[in-house]
Amino acid sequence: MKKMLIAAAGMAFVFGASVLAQDAGKIEEGKKLYEAQKCATCHQIAGKGNKMFPLDGVGSKLAAADLKKWLTSPDEMTAKLAKKPPMKMKKYDLKDAELDALVAYMLSLKK
Repeated sequence: MKKMLIAAAGMAFVFGASVLAQDAGKIEEGKKLYEAQKCATCHQIAGKGNKMFPLDGVGSKLAAADLKKWLTSPDEMTAKLAKKPPMKMKKYDLKDAELDALVAYMLSLKK
């Protein structure tokens, strides 16, 4: 029984490390997309970009579903939260994996 518990703990550690590595890769991919899509034209992270709309700490404020909604339906989120001024965003043709990576990057931005 003790050996089974040790083996289970070891597997959890290995799979946990694998998940962390995947998350780190997804976050890095999202960061690259943020840069490639020139999001810093309107937003700021860590002092870089437009200071009018900082994203520092957004990962502590919004859930993944809300972040995804901001990226796919900004008009709907602006109306829902009565944000002024509304978020202006050109239509991006992001694949699901790219959208997930961008959301992962946003979620990583915690204060």
